[in-house]
Amino acid sequence: MDREEGKENSGFRNINVMSIEAERAFRTFPKSTARRFVVTPTLSLRIASVLTLLHCIGHTMGGVFGVDAAPTPEEAAVIAAMKTHRFEVMGSMRSFWDFFFGYGLFISINFLIQAVLFWQLASFAKRGLKEIRPIIACFFFGYVGFAILAWKYFFVAPAVHEVLIASCLGLAFMSLGRPARAP
Repeated sequence: MDREEGKENSGFRNINVMSIEAERAFRTFPKSTARRFVVTPTLSLRIASVLTLLHCIGHTMGGVFGVDAAPTPEEAAVIAAMKTHRFEVMGSMRSFWDFFFGYGLFISINFLIQAVLFWQLASFAKRGLKEIRPIIACFFFGYVGFAILAWKYFFVAPAVHEVLIASCLGLAFMSLGRPARAP
């Protein structure tokens, strides 16, 4: 191994984890192919932002506004009962539908705010601000919890979406903690 390759490995030139044949095959790849895709905290947070925005749109269109059009008579009867049975709550007359619809919109607005926040955090990550790590960690654990709740009480699609967002946040958290490489 020559000195230029040793610089790229940043101190790990004496550790060989590949067989010699695999190492030779790996070195024959063009450098542009081997380094084409690097996951940075900025990229991870921007992907999390876009995924959260898509989740917001999906939740709003399907989970809030799409529920009123029930596909079966049984579901239509449940929705009608939720809308017609009204009761007093803290001085206001409400129905279960009011709570269902209102909480659905509440969650959609929260997803939208989180998408904007993740995009803004990506700008901070681009500047190398490690002080955002606790914020990212809070959202990471929150999305892990959301994934568990979605799996248990809803269905697979939102659970998978939450896991993808949590993965992006976890990657951003870990990559912000690594020391920067020398050029």
